[in-house]
Amino acid sequence: MAKVAIIGAGFAGQTAALYLGDALGAEHEITVINRLKDFSYVPSWVWVGIGRMPVEKTLFPLKPVYDRFGVRFVHGRATEVRVDERAVVVERDGSGTTTVAYDHLIVATGPRLDFEGTEGLGPEAGYSQSICTGPHAVRARDAYLEEVARMEKGERRRFVIGTGHPGATCQGAAFEYITNVHKDLVRRGVRDKADLLWLSNEQALGDFGVRGVSVRRKGRTLTSEDFITAVFKEYGIGSQVRTGVLGLTEDTIAWEDFEGQKGETGFDFSMLIPRFLGQPLAFTGKDGEDVSADILAPNGLVKVDATYGLPYDELIKQPDAWPRVYQNPAHPEIFAAGIAFAPPGPISVPHTTPNGTAIAAAPPRTGMVSGIIGRVVALNVIDLVKTGIMTHGERMTEMYAACIASMGDSLWDGSAAVIMIYPVVPDHQRYPNDEGRDLFVTHMEMGLAGAWMKRMIQTTFMHKLRGRPGWRFIPE
Repeated sequence: MAKVAIIGAGFAGQTAALYLGDALGAEHEITVINRLKDFSYVPSWVWVGIGRMPVEKTLFPLKPVYDRFGVRFVHGRATEVRVDERAVVVERDGSGTTTVAYDHLIVATGPRLDFEGTEGLGPEAGYSQSICTGPHAVRARDAYLEEVARMEKGERRRFVIGTGHPGATCQGAAFEYITNVHKDLVRRGVRDKADLLWLSNEQALGDFGVRGVSVRRKGRTLTSEDFITAVFKEYGIGSQVRTGVLGLTEDTIAWEDFEGQKGETGFDFSMLIPRFLGQPLAFTGKDGEDVSADILAPNGLVKVDATYGLPYDELIKQPDAWPRVYQNPAHPEIFAAGIAFAPPGPISVPHTTPNGTAIAAAPPRTGMVSGIIGRVVALNVIDLVKTGIMTHGERMTEMYAACIASMGDSLWDGSAAVIMIYPVVPDHQRYPNDEGRDLFVTHMEMGLAGAWMKRMIQTTFMHKLRGRPGWRFIPE
């Protein structure tokens, strides 16, 4: 009997668990370790953060799903992987520790939110809000509604939304939040009392950590920079890109821009996405020695079958430098999926200021990308259990991704930006144009239909990730 352990039950881990349980759960031991008892549908927290959706509508309990798939659930925090014993140590709330044995291990932990990496950042010990966890989104909602109440009394308030570290990612979530704040303030009749500023480490508006998107329309090229610039102009949102946040005080954000100039921006309310690092998971050998150098990159993410250390100018020319099967070379029984794997470098052009500050958007690996990688890893583990030979693989230089960015949740006058990218990481060998992408497939639209699609996708994905009938027919 094979033993497969999965650490984490986000998009990547949950997708892997469904495929593994469906294929192997009756005859083999599949175990999911997760610190939360519920699955969290992260994309809808943008609505939670402005009071447009209760957080409960973004959650469902994991154990009933796993019971139907023959998957064991361990509710607790994985703290150590003993690689020689092939066992995961788990701290269980109020009941000590337990170990989970494995023949194959999938690390799908999601990120550690590095609020400590920016002085004064974060909702607990700092001065900014976050929508990166359910409790954070609820806290952001409460702080946001306090600002709304002030504006209803006639006060003018300043909102700064974007990224809170020079190496942050997930600009898409922050973009959704600032546009939904705009729409909600319009709905509440207080938009004239608010100044909205987008503050980001992107090379340009609409970069989103993927080097932007270009599409062909009516014989001309339209870029995501054109697209987002037009949106911000229509919505009256100011913008400051090419900027890394250095620290926060109670009402001021300190920053440095690409030219090395430093400055400060005042705020009344801020929501800034932190840098993402690997979760604090120890990897030890038979005598308890630290063997993490074989498994983890310096940022704590799991090294996989990628080519690391290439300069950006070389990396962008080598599509095969990106991982295909997401397997650790030193310990091939260990895989990583979603945000937990270490990419070989950025997708967007990195930049170092004259002061030596690196300002570079990290590659996004959430949502659809996480689900696809979770499926690829699960299918390869199934292969290894059944035949010993892996037959699946998909690099991010071969991967489609669809993003529907909410710009107002109303199904009557809301909107969303619908972006299709292929491939996610440019491949200049197959597509020798400036973008390195298939301009027939890559596409951008904005409108009310996108708002309907955003809601429909939440319903569809919650159905899929619950493993309900037909779940396999719904693409990741």
